[in-house]
Amino acid sequence: MKRETLLPVIESTVIKGGAVHTDHLHSYKILGERGYEHDRVNHNAGQYVSETGSHVQSIEGFWAQLKRGINGTHIHVSAKHLSKYLGEFEYRWNMRATPHLMLDRLMISFSR
Repeated sequence: MKRETLLPVIESTVIKGGAVHTDHLHSYKILGERGYEHDRVNHNAGQYVSETGSHVQSIEGFWAQLKRGINGTHIHVSAKHLSKYLGEFEYRWNMRATPHLMLDRLMISFSR
């Protein structure tokens, strides 16, 4: 993605001084100059965890699960309902360590 696309999104959602962990995409290089605590990993150099312990595996895993779910189950997602699909997969991701509780917690949330 281009810097012109990424920066407005980052600047509207991350407070200045906030930590941003990215891969080595050139578009992210300016984040430190823009007032963010920026840590990068360079996958091209075989680096998957930075010296400070930063990584992007969790978000990459989330996106992989989302893509598999959309392509394998839903086939197509309209922009109108995208936030609902994202909410579903966010819930699944956050509950992945306790899948046996997933249905019970979901049902309880409807009773509120």
